[in-house]
Amino acid sequence: MSGKPVLHYVSVRGRMEPVKWLLAAAGVEFEERILKTKDDLQKLRTDGCLLFQQVPMVEIDGMKMVQTRAILNYIAGKYNLYGKDLKERALIDMYVEGLADLFELIMYHEFKPANEKEKDLANIMDKATNRYLPVFEKVLKDHGHDFLVGNKLSRADVNLLETILMVEEFKPDALAKFPLLQSFKARMSNIPSIKKFLQPGSPRKPPLQEKDIPNLLAIFS
Repeated sequence: MSGKPVLHYVSVRGRMEPVKWLLAAAGVEFEERILKTKDDLQKLRTDGCLLFQQVPMVEIDGMKMVQTRAILNYIAGKYNLYGKDLKERALIDMYVEGLADLFELIMYHEFKPANEKEKDLANIMDKATNRYLPVFEKVLKDHGHDFLVGNKLSRADVNLLETILMVEEFKPDALAKFPLLQSFKARMSNIPSIKKFLQPGSPRKPPLQEKDIPNLLAIFS
């Protein structure tokens, strides 16, 4: 073992993507073990690596961690991205859980039947621009600092940038009415560790494509 975290997941965006974002933001190198077939997944299950029989799974500090929120909480705590006290941690959790709701909508969009996709996309953009993004515009205004919580980078900032970029893939001008979020995006994108992750060739995955779905279903069915 190299000592690097080892990430076990399929070769698309999904529940592992926020884990990669958080490790990258912390400047932590990691290895990926891509599941290509159902047998790959079954081997992890047979070997007793998956507590609840499902991925993502991250090998870190001698543990085989599953459950995305648990993984993210551990990484955030380990690399000082989880606030300085309980109150800051509560704020970070609130912001992250809100963003998780929007993330779920985006993640499942490509799985919608073709005749429902237009309506589903309209729903995603309505919620993004009228429910979620206004919240974070207000948080930045009321807080008055460069970051969402305290005055240092936290997992909430990383998660918000990741979500903003996903929304902009659907609608490039999604931030048109949110000047503070525009500035936030520019600041976060220029943090060296994050800037590196945004470059071509990084482990960041492209948006899920319809052509990827049959193989995913074959692995997880």
